[in-house]
Amino acid sequence: MSLLFSSSLHLLPSSTPATSICYQAHPRIAAFSSSPPAGGFFSVSATSLSHFLDDNFRSGSLYCSSSSSMSLEESTSTSQLEDSLLYSRAFWVSRYVIAWNVEVGSGSCYLFASKMATLRIEDGVVEGYDVKLKLEKDRGRLPENVIKKFPHIQNYCPFTVPLASDVEALLKCQLAVATFNSYGECNNITCLQLPGVLDDLFSYEGPLGAVYSKEAVSLYLWAPTAQAVRAQIFRDPVGGTPFEVIQLEELDGVWRTKGPKSWEGCYYEYEVTVYHPSTLQIEKCFTTDPYSRGISSDGRRTLFVDIGSNDLIPKGWDKLADEKHPVDSFSDISIYELHVRDFSISDQSVHPDLRGGFMAFTLQDSAGINHLKKLSNAGISHVHLLPTFQFGGVDDDKTKWKFFDTELLEDLPPDSAEQESLIADILNSDGYNWGYNPILWGVPKGSYASDPNGPCRVIEFRKMVQALNQIGLRVVLDVVYNHLHGHGPFDPNSVLDKIVPGYYLRRNADGFIENSTCVNNTASEHFMVERMIVDDILHWVVDYKVDGFRFDLMGHLMKSTMLKAKDALQGLTKEKNGVDGSSIYIYGEGWDFGEVAKNGRGVNASQFNLFGTGIGSFNDRVRDAILGGSPFGHPLQQGFVTGLLLEPNDHDHGTDKVAESMLAVSKDHIEVAMAANLRDYVLTNFEGQEVKGLEVLTHDGSPVAYASCPSETVNYVSAHDNETLFDIVSLKTPRNIAVDDRCRINHLATSIIALSQGIPFFHCGDELLRSKSMDRDSYNSGDWFNRLDFTYTTNNWGVGLPPKEKNEYNWPLIKPRLADPSFKPSKTHILAAVENCTNLLQIRYSSPLFRLKTSNAIQRRVRFHNSGASLIPGLIVMSIEDGHEGIPGLSQLDSIYSYIVVVVNARPTEISFPCPALRARTLQLHPIQLMSTDPIVKNSTYEPSTGCFMVPPRTTAVFVEPRIYE
Repeated sequence: MSLLFSSSLHLLPSSTPATSICYQAHPRIAAFSSSPPAGGFFSVSATSLSHFLDDNFRSGSLYCSSSSSMSLEESTSTSQLEDSLLYSRAFWVSRYVIAWNVEVGSGSCYLFASKMATLRIEDGVVEGYDVKLKLEKDRGRLPENVIKKFPHIQNYCPFTVPLASDVEALLKCQLAVATFNSYGECNNITCLQLPGVLDDLFSYEGPLGAVYSKEAVSLYLWAPTAQAVRAQIFRDPVGGTPFEVIQLEELDGVWRTKGPKSWEGCYYEYEVTVYHPSTLQIEKCFTTDPYSRGISSDGRRTLFVDIGSNDLIPKGWDKLADEKHPVDSFSDISIYELHVRDFSISDQSVHPDLRGGFMAFTLQDSAGINHLKKLSNAGISHVHLLPTFQFGGVDDDKTKWKFFDTELLEDLPPDSAEQESLIADILNSDGYNWGYNPILWGVPKGSYASDPNGPCRVIEFRKMVQALNQIGLRVVLDVVYNHLHGHGPFDPNSVLDKIVPGYYLRRNADGFIENSTCVNNTASEHFMVERMIVDDILHWVVDYKVDGFRFDLMGHLMKSTMLKAKDALQGLTKEKNGVDGSSIYIYGEGWDFGEVAKNGRGVNASQFNLFGTGIGSFNDRVRDAILGGSPFGHPLQQGFVTGLLLEPNDHDHGTDKVAESMLAVSKDHIEVAMAANLRDYVLTNFEGQEVKGLEVLTHDGSPVAYASCPSETVNYVSAHDNETLFDIVSLKTPRNIAVDDRCRINHLATSIIALSQGIPFFHCGDELLRSKSMDRDSYNSGDWFNRLDFTYTTNNWGVGLPPKEKNEYNWPLIKPRLADPSFKPSKTHILAAVENCTNLLQIRYSSPLFRLKTSNAIQRRVRFHNSGASLIPGLIVMSIEDGHEGIPGLSQLDSIYSYIVVVVNARPTEISFPCPALRARTLQLHPIQLMSTDPIVKNSTYEPSTGCFMVPPRTTAVFVEPRIYE
């Protein structure tokens, strides 16, 4: 018995059938084949089939992996055979091909099917089957199209299924394949994974979900393995019995029915009778429609709702596409990440009934809205909302929520563990969760609506989008297509895995669900999974007029899925669809790990694979270079702005020479990012060598740069994951520096992101010195640790030790910092941070030179000047050059400034940097910095005769050359 089996067995329920029957020439076989045999086993020789397929995929030599395949000469105990039915190690990849990593030698291989799921092994004999088919071993390799789709089984052996087989009927059964030695003894058996053959036979592009016409409502459900599907129709969202039960009819794997228009406003639930591989039984699964557009408050029933109805459309909705703030180029985008509940739940200027929900965004004069207006006026173009679809972890029925005593928590010491203990007492029973627990992708989250029943959530979501657009902010949705919250036939949060079990979720070679994303990985390499993702994207754009998508763990999706989504969006027009699809920006996390790493399941949407697509991905290199280390490294590892070499903390970074080298490498990584992380951008590195961005390497030897154009890079230093910017700065900097200095470091980190080429991304609170009391993963930490204060009175520092689950191992580092009152910033500090952020945004949008549109423009115009062996540690000097009308060379882009120099001084002391290449220019400090209330940045100077810049400590100064002096 394998280690994987022993470690996974406890997850599988007992499923041994109480009774078993061995069918031979049973009348029920007629249900499986249009031409059943007259008697005996249903067994067809596939010798002729093997010759028929010879030219299609025979390579002429055996091509099977011998390292892990099992030979028929190996002995297998009866108990091992019985256990083998818990696995699905064979793959039915197309109508006539099954792939299995075994060698049959002189033996044979058979496919077994049982409609009632009674397959079992008794004394080494396969029993309980209705159908037995002989499979022929093909001497070639798997077809190329199969290898492309399933590269992880490319060395498996192909077996051919008889041409006469009624495959469609077989797929509704419990299935197993078994090998027998030359004496007819079974020595290996396993169940099958079916996505390949389902895609081959049942790929479908017709209507799904509920479709409304003037006279009727039609239902369509893709469920090719189901034996029966019924729709139970209810008048009420919860309770009661169905007033009607409809048996759906199947055609080509799609179950359908048509009902009266009077169903609108009612609810329905599907009852799907289907074999489920997790229990090895035929199950009756009760579930919502995966294409639901509205659901009940308990999430158990789908609402019949026509979201195209005029009753659900806000006033002015049809004109919204023309009222959106224009985005001439994706390079003009800047993104602000925000959680719906965080935004207003603590805002006393919002009516209590609206706090924490969609409608809080529709107010005109709340503290939060005024703050968003301030950011919008400064230049933020897009608000990225954390998950807003139907997710698990928060009950939509607010009457069931539990609350903590705020006054009690506020009286506790700043470094106490009591706060997190009291929060833990109501964990999963309050109204808080980030929302990365997807249940239904296409339905707005009910807990954010005034009423989770009926169409309220549809109307209020639209009003939220409309209101944000009207203050100049486009809306990005955080979509989580890489995993699902539930699986199996009984989990109330399971939907797709109840309808076509084993299809939507990616499984490993043993048939167990992959969980590298966290749980229940989806498989976008399967046709109908990919189709559903693209359908959902189009739904949110057309029906809710959203303006972009951030793909969670995008690298776990296939590149083809992302390209199909992008192409589908490009096809949307205002005239036909009411939206301009070409203006919709998509980006995501292009991390390459788990079973998909290195294209393990096909070409995935990782950072490097997305080169040339125009799809953005988060640049973790610049985050790590700026702050130091990584979210997975030592928490005290310092970086460019947090004191590496220049102001060391207690962590051992090695010798000064090592630290100096680390700092220089960090500078190179940041400079590549400031040039949009372009793969082919050429710069001079810290060793004085001219290198391309792809030749600048990370600690593990991977290229730093991966982008082909600016819109493929999303630069950030802070996001909802991990500690906030202020918290991580407070953790990594020496404990003895003043809070004034920590605040300036916060500004410094933000300035690098704001002034880089590419797309700048800011976490809500970067500009507020936001703290979560050093919580590194506040996904379920409640309102207490996630509080925002748009009155700028407090930043939420020191509200107790962060929750034990994710932070206890860092408590020894965190506790003394929280206890020290000198760490806590004042309202003056917070106001300065807000001004710093808005000033940086205004500077970015004061010149198109900060937002260059092409890689060629960046290569020709952007230069870095503190390079080579004589560089000054902790200093970045970047220039951006513009052309002049009527003069050959660079074209003129900026009518106001002809030259810009950005000096980032991360040192704790003032820096003097003479640059001969920048002599005799008419540079002056940017007017916005001259007019700011920051007295320190105003001390920045430029001397034309020597080209010398003087910049104060921990300061970013921007110098511009106005055209008025030309």
